[in-house]
Amino acid sequence: MNDWAELDRFLRTDPRDVGCEEAMAMLHVYVELAAEDPAEAERRHPGIAAHLRACGPCDDDFEGLLAAITE
Repeated sequence: MNDWAELDRFLRTDPRDVGCEEAMAMLHVYVELAAEDPAEAERRHPGIAAHLRACGPCDDDFEGLLAAITE
């Protein structure tokens, strides 16, 4: 087994991706904005949006918080 798949995933990482730590620190702000206007949330916080597209666990947290405040 080789690491080509891991390397390919790394090379496709959006350079705007802020990483887990920063995304989690600002997730509450992003969620509240996304609940009102998802396009505006992505426009104002492109690094968080890029991270959520790439990181399943962080996206799960986002979806859970979004559901909690919209349901």
